[in-house]
Amino acid sequence: MAAPTAHGPAPSDGAGTGGPAAGGPTGKGGRNGKGPLRTALGGLTTRGRSFLAAGLAAALCAYVLGQAELLRVGILLAVLPLVCVLVLHRTRHRVSGSRRLSPSRVPARAEARVHLRIDNVSRLRTGLLMLQDRVPYVLGPRPRFVLDRIEPGGRREVSYRVRSDLRGRYPLGPLQLRLTDPFGMCELTRSFSSFDTLTVVPPVEPLPPVRLAGETSGYGEGRRRALALAGDDDVIPRGYRHGDDLRRVHWRSTARYGELMVRREEQPRQARCTVLLDTRAAGWVGSGPDSPFEWAVAGAASVVMHLLERGYSVRLLTDAGTAAPGPAGGFGADSSDTAGLLLDLLAVVEHSNEPGLSKAYDALRGSHTGTEGLLVAFLGGLDEEQAVTVGRMCRRSQRAVAFVAGPGGTATGAGAGSGSGSGEAALGVLREAGWTALRGGPGTGLAQLWQEADNSTLKGLDR
Repeated sequence: MAAPTAHGPAPSDGAGTGGPAAGGPTGKGGRNGKGPLRTALGGLTTRGRSFLAAGLAAALCAYVLGQAELLRVGILLAVLPLVCVLVLHRTRHRVSGSRRLSPSRVPARAEARVHLRIDNVSRLRTGLLMLQDRVPYVLGPRPRFVLDRIEPGGRREVSYRVRSDLRGRYPLGPLQLRLTDPFGMCELTRSFSSFDTLTVVPPVEPLPPVRLAGETSGYGEGRRRALALAGDDDVIPRGYRHGDDLRRVHWRSTARYGELMVRREEQPRQARCTVLLDTRAAGWVGSGPDSPFEWAVAGAASVVMHLLERGYSVRLLTDAGTAAPGPAGGFGADSSDTAGLLLDLLAVVEHSNEPGLSKAYDALRGSHTGTEGLLVAFLGGLDEEQAVTVGRMCRRSQRAVAFVAGPGGTATGAGAGSGSGSGEAALGVLREAGWTALRGGPGTGLAQLWQEADNSTLKGLDR
């Protein structure tokens, strides 16, 4: 839950009451050089302007016709909105506002609640307040609230819900207060200056636990080989240091070197995975929340979260060769920090103008993390040259799994017709290169494909 964002006190009146809200008048000159009184006059409502115009017209007619009674009526009609403007202008209220998001990071198609709080920090009771928060249209209608008079030192709390089918980062604010007189003749708006940001991340689908290779704490022979290569104790001893546990003394090396030697401690290696997301604009067709590209982004988020929960060290790589986390594309150590970083990145990822996947291949080839690990790719449409490039990527990984959801690789919808032949050819090239390649796309559950990829990998190992 995001911490409350403290917005600076914003006056709901004219000048001379402290720091004004954004867009409000200042001490000697208001917005666009206008004085506070002129700003208040500009806040006349349609009713106020009508009363003023009717009063002036009546006064003019009374002067021409010599009707004193009509003149008094005209003066009353004209003076009433001016008095309301003056009273509202001289009202000395100070209020502060805050906003809290719950949560500040929400999956697409899920709801978040926004809590608003208004505090009266002056010694006078406020008038009737109309509260409005600015939100992007994709999150829903603009929320509006009517707040009763707030006593000195009092507060009012309201909340509203937002929901988006599209991932992204959306600004909320600024918060606006509208003051009006009891007759509705004048209306003034004051805005707070602070914003908050709601991050809508791709939806995450739970995946079943499988036995895909690439983990050093896995199952069967893979686990035993990993422990043999990097167990709790390295066979290379080192010299004794003050404070070392005597139970770790390696007596054979001590006798050989003639000095006290101890077994070197080494942490077990952590399983690693690279998730490759193809963002080429030429590799995808369609747009919107149900497009193949959005399916691939959601799939990458699901795999990232699934592997982080299982203790993997995960990084995200795109076709442009950029990787996260870390400036050099290193694997993240803290799973909680890595999960937030990768979800935030996937929330705003867009199509790239890259012609191919050669930069991603260069990034994998230039990696200094060795050949261990699992490689999971979500790919768009591939021609023969690009399929060959992707095929070479699996040489530095223990296992490579590809989900092809671009034209010719989609399970349903557009692209499954004319491009199906090229899609099958690309799948064949990947499988011959050593990939476990499957077709995916909107309408296909990733959990089912994930289990199918595991079964295909085990069959390949048995052969």
